[in-house]
Amino acid sequence: MVELPKRLQIKLSERATNNALRQLPIANHLIDFSSNDYLGFARDEAVFKMASEILRNEGIRTNGATGSRLLTGNSELYGQLEALLAKFYDTEAALVFNSGYDANIGFFSSVPQRGDVVLYDELCHASIRDGIGMSNAQHYKFKHNDVEDLYRSIERVKSKNTDSIIYVVTESVFSMDGDAPDLEALAILCKANGCYLVVDEAHAVGVYGEKGEGLLHQLVQQDKVFARIITFGKAMGCHGAAILGSEALKSYLVNFARSFIYTTGLPPHSLATILAVHQRLENNGQVGTPFGGIQTLKNNIQFFNARLIALGLEQYFIPSNSAIHCCLVPGNKQVKYWSGQLREKGFDVKPIMSPTVPKGQERLRFCIHSYNSENQINSLLLHLEMLVHLSEK
Repeated sequence: MVELPKRLQIKLSERATNNALRQLPIANHLIDFSSNDYLGFARDEAVFKMASEILRNEGIRTNGATGSRLLTGNSELYGQLEALLAKFYDTEAALVFNSGYDANIGFFSSVPQRGDVVLYDELCHASIRDGIGMSNAQHYKFKHNDVEDLYRSIERVKSKNTDSIIYVVTESVFSMDGDAPDLEALAILCKANGCYLVVDEAHAVGVYGEKGEGLLHQLVQQDKVFARIITFGKAMGCHGAAILGSEALKSYLVNFARSFIYTTGLPPHSLATILAVHQRLENNGQVGTPFGGIQTLKNNIQFFNARLIALGLEQYFIPSNSAIHCCLVPGNKQVKYWSGQLREKGFDVKPIMSPTVPKGQERLRFCIHSYNSENQINSLLLHLEMLVHLSEK
């Protein structure tokens, strides 16, 4: 076997020295406070059976797409799914991608053009940053969730580049902080300045909205954005993503988004699973009955926050009303230790270390689910309280 080049070995060694070496985790049977499976759909037998039934009813017995969607991979299920998504999320059109990463690099590498400017929140996901970096547009970050700083950035761009198209990019729920921007203020600012607002709703769909349509829909702002990116690997418990917007945007992406054009389509079972999940959210087996797990999840989030206050732990957490809650524990060594201590008590809580987050902002990331019990949440936070007290002695 050919050895790894020495300069790459050095980079790995540096990661190990800094307690930042990433390794694939081993599956465990701990109480889940780390996965993105907020509604439990990834392990929902009803969804599995519904997906299988969809395939049987359609007479589909193939395992793969057989090619890109522009060649042989555009099955009838894609048409059904994109029509359902457009209706469910109250948008003109939807285009399915193989993953959230593919959707973001496809959109941001192809839509902003040379001479355009992209202004993005400094905490936007790596896939957004990578896509922006692949475009020919200029790009600048603005301070996290700071509408005033964004306004100043827009003014600077407009004073220098009067003909530039400006894209403003944010997330409705940030994956590493769990907080949310003022989407209504952003929509007003973008409309007033002729900017195109793009929002990644990866961690909001399935969590916000009566049926899980996302935070923009809950705030009735879905018609005020140029594009929404939604993913199915979080609360939807499956795989894939979609970009929501106008029919013209969909046509443009089909023609110019390289991560869409040059990849094999999703297998039929993946499409059927996405269909099944949305049917379950829409009806829960009965017409007009939303999926009850969303309310259970919301109740658990409220309970988690209430216990933080009762135990005096809220000062260590980034404020959040989403399913993601982060306790700041500076230092890779310390946050790994705390994670290990919670693991020994039976709780799966992952440490988020630098360089994933800035040095000094390492944290424990708690993900709340509809299937977590109040007893589990309370026990977890009592163990965390003990760790906090021990660290302060």
